[in-house]
Amino acid sequence: MAPFRRFCLIGHPVAGSLSPALMQAAYSGRYSYDLVDEPGFEAAWARGVEYDAFNVTAPYKRDAFARADVRDCDGIDACNLIIKADDGFHAFNTDVDGVIGALDCLETGSAALIVGTGGAAAAALAAARELGLDAIVAGRDPEKARWLASAFPGCVSCGLDQLPTPDDIGLIIYTLPSTAPVPEGLPLENAIVLEAEYKNPRLANAPCRKYLSGKLWLLHQAVSGFRLMTGEEPSLPAMLSIL
Repeated sequence: MAPFRRFCLIGHPVAGSLSPALMQAAYSGRYSYDLVDEPGFEAAWARGVEYDAFNVTAPYKRDAFARADVRDCDGIDACNLIIKADDGFHAFNTDVDGVIGALDCLETGSAALIVGTGGAAAAALAAARELGLDAIVAGRDPEKARWLASAFPGCVSCGLDQLPTPDDIGLIIYTLPSTAPVPEGLPLENAIVLEAEYKNPRLANAPCRKYLSGKLWLLHQAVSGFRLMTGEEPSLPAMLSIL
């Protein structure tokens, strides 16, 4: 795709996002990157499409996927990137790359627990399956958890009151918002924990085998996304300096 020049992030809320700073560092300030905070999807989309490409964060990842004209999201019904092209708006999900990059070279065992059922959880589940892991989806709404798990053959689901035992889980990908209470009984002790939320993390001090900040997820999804948005390779060392 041809290079673009104006970018933004749509969502609610987006204050405190590191994405503008990452874009500034990635390309030495050659591209603009704005934050678009709108409490309704329609208003957020209307502003986003004024840009050449835009990232999408909660709670609009599924809405943006549904609105896109072309979808390249590996079977996920959520996206975190929309790129304007001659044939319409293209949806991508670089959150999958974010999870895989954050877990690079780590021994995660054979099973992952995905906590949450939103767009980030869908990407986390796709990443877990791409890594060859068995996966369990745990959600506040058991029906939503079953629906998400059913999109990936071999995956199972449970409610947050029916969490698996510690010995079964080597990786927990936690995607609940910071406003939600942390479920009791999370099998943390023997697990690597990757938390999507990086502004107000809930599990940073949890008694787990290893904690991975959502900043790693943010970094690796941004590297992949910025490459798609600009057609150019971003500077990883400069981006790391921001984090």
